[in-house]
Amino acid sequence: MEQLLSFLGVFILFPWLAAVLGVLLLGLGFRRGRRAAITAGLIWLLYAVYETGMKQRWWCSGECNIRVDLLLLYPILLVLTVVGVVSLLRAQQRSRSS
Repeated sequence: MEQLLSFLGVFILFPWLAAVLGVLLLGLGFRRGRRAAITAGLIWLLYAVYETGMKQRWWCSGECNIRVDLLLLYPILLVLTVVGVVSLLRAQQRSRSS
């Protein structure tokens, strides 16, 4: 689990990657009509804005190095992403069988 959380740290350095993931999930969600993917995409876009604000020091004026907020945000993002991707995969399987 620690390796997974450290991998997600790439979004701290490059918040635009979170935005790319959000746009991808949002686009696929709209294309396939999957609310779970749309929701996950919107949350990733909000996280990208939040993380950009943290990086630019808009949301904190002092010590932003200790990020306890990520202990809550990363599991939420992971769960939403998994649910969104599973939703997209199910939609793809249904379209193939039809």
